[in-house]
Amino acid sequence: MKGNVLVKRQLPNPIELLELMKFKKFEPNGKKRRLAGALTTYDLRRIAKRRTPASAFDYADGAAEAEISMQRSRQAFEDIEFHPDILRPAESVDTTTQILGGTSAMPFGIAPTGFTRLMQTEGEVAGASAAGDAGIPFTLSTLGTTSIEDVKAANPTGRNWFQLYVMRQREISYELVKRAAAAGFDTLMFTVDVPVAGYRLRDTRNGFSIPPQLSVGTILNAIPRPWWWFDFLTTPKLEFASLSSTGGTVGELLNSAMDPTISFEDLRIIRELWPGKLVVKGVQTVSDAVQLIDHGVDGIVLSNHGGRQLDRAPVPFHLLPDVVREVGQDATIMVDTGIMNGADIVASLALGAKFTLVGRAYLYGLMAGGREGVDRVIEILQSEITRTMALLGASNIEELEPRHITQLQRLKPRLTEEIETLRSF
Repeated sequence: MKGNVLVKRQLPNPIELLELMKFKKFEPNGKKRRLAGALTTYDLRRIAKRRTPASAFDYADGAAEAEISMQRSRQAFEDIEFHPDILRPAESVDTTTQILGGTSAMPFGIAPTGFTRLMQTEGEVAGASAAGDAGIPFTLSTLGTTSIEDVKAANPTGRNWFQLYVMRQREISYELVKRAAAAGFDTLMFTVDVPVAGYRLRDTRNGFSIPPQLSVGTILNAIPRPWWWFDFLTTPKLEFASLSSTGGTVGELLNSAMDPTISFEDLRIIRELWPGKLVVKGVQTVSDAVQLIDHGVDGIVLSNHGGRQLDRAPVPFHLLPDVVREVGQDATIMVDTGIMNGADIVASLALGAKFTLVGRAYLYGLMAGGREGVDRVIEILQSEITRTMALLGASNIEELEPRHITQLQRLKPRLTEEIETLRSF
């Protein structure tokens, strides 16, 4: 056909062909190979599920009742729209932030998780040491399986925080406060959303208890995971930061330790005992956030406990703009629940949060590969944060603003006048 230009053909040059066929170097270490292939926290979750018995995995992965709170919290982060600035180069992105009187290399820390060594035997030591090396805070749970002092030894120069449950026997809680202060922990998280244990159906169906109760199903599920049982049986017995009795189901343990009479008077006593920064974790309404300001708290964590307590509880990310508007000038506002991507963290910062906490994503990394798995999840989140900020045109945390994000609305509440009309019948 007239006007067509024929491409000149030639035999392939073997040398040029070899240059195009450079094979990736084989990694003989199976753990390193698995973790390198994990590109997202959901990839780590898939690895964790393969390598961990169902009862332990479901304890970390699951939530209360129908798990609606957890699903809605994750959906809220997916239902966002970013608005990038153009022609504003962010050649280098600084993720450093100041939080509660100290520095964090990234705008997230590791959230408190209970029974951690049951999921993977390195437990809190892996989390604390990885956090210390990454320059971010690590939070030890009252129901953690490593002592306050051992966490300090694992993270001697980093920032350690302690999450406190107020128990029926108040002196146990008071002693934990004193031990955390003596060990140099700089922040206390007074947790208020667990007056009683939430009803976690996965745990009940799995017969999850401490110590693990063997059944035919447990044994069959463990057969393809011999490495987990080898680690569990050849490492020190599970020990808790506070509970001396470890028999029974998780719900029974929680109900024996927690106290539904917890009140603002308890907050006042803890404030007097604790010399460092005091944060209240589990706030789920704007009015409660406002009320806390008069009680001398330094920070507030908007959280529904990862959806693990009251199902259908408010979505913390949805609460964030209103709480920041009301008390953001008076206290440090943080958020957790549902965070699985660095973009979720960036969105929270843009709407006024000063910091975020990551729980399940951390546990997925731990179950997938111990300390190296925790390093990997931190690396993934850091990469996602940096890339998202660069694409938005933000060179540092301070440049993130509400104009960068829109919360798309999936669930719309009924108007107040409609509800009042119904009440009149």
